[in-house]
Amino acid sequence: MKTIHYYLTPKSPWTYLGHERLLAIAQRHGATVEPRPMGLSESIFPASGGLPLNQRPPQRQAYRLVELKRWSEHLGLPLNLHPEFFPVDDVDAAKMVAAAVQLEGNDAALRLAGGLLRGVWAQERDISDPQTLIQIGNECKLDGQALYSGREAAAALYERYTREALALQVFGAPWYEYEGASFWGQDRLDFLDRALAEK
Repeated sequence: MKTIHYYLTPKSPWTYLGHERLLAIAQRHGATVEPRPMGLSESIFPASGGLPLNQRPPQRQAYRLVELKRWSEHLGLPLNLHPEFFPVDDVDAAKMVAAAVQLEGNDAALRLAGGLLRGVWAQERDISDPQTLIQIGNECKLDGQALYSGREAAAALYERYTREALALQVFGAPWYEYEGASFWGQDRLDFLDRALAEK
């Protein structure tokens, strides 16, 4: 069975832009996607030299907006360049995805991740708010309350995924790993597609 390890954070616009395409590519190749929510801001960035958005130089912040607009238009995906609830603390949201892996399996966790990403980038929702998280879980045909309540029990899994990401030398999101090869960013999905086709 072909398996893609999918390192993500629920607040990343690039993860949002690539999410459904990743799932479509995996389905086409008969591959399994294992979502691995990780602590990007609190663990990955400090280890890799990454900076939170508001600490990046102005020219980098400006060009990021250009690229987001380009990709949104290219893919035909709605994306608010200046969401009301961003930057946002997404640790509870990420732990909920880990809880979904534990309680319901990968497919449920992928549905929840998609709902959270849309919440930030297309629906003006605050994924740091408990009631919003529960509601998004319910909308994904899951038990939002159970997943929210289970997030602390899933904290160990979240920390494990973060450690695995660090060991893999992940430095951003989304990050896809397949058969020992890493692919950073939704704009590398074509390369992942080719790798899946080769073996």
